[in-house]
Amino acid sequence: MDNATLIGIDLGKHTFHLHGQDSKGKAVFRKKLSRKQLIEFFSIFHACTIVMEACAGLHYMARKLATFGHMVNLISPQFVRPFVK
Repeated sequence: MDNATLIGIDLGKHTFHLHGQDSKGKAVFRKKLSRKQLIEFFSIFHACTIVMEACAGLHYMARKLATFGHMVNLISPQFVRPFVK
């Protein structure tokens, strides 16, 4: 989990699903976290790139994660499916 360079977040109302990849694209971990656990997780995790779908409430979360030193990329909803493939 220490070698994750890219983390994708699948959004939900109460839970978030995380998928971590290393620099070669190999899956390193998968987690299911609540909103509070997500903030705690990223506050101690090393700086990496975080990718998530852009929506109304997520800009706050992106700014919060950026304060921890992470680089946050928001993807427009119509491009999320091609990004996964």
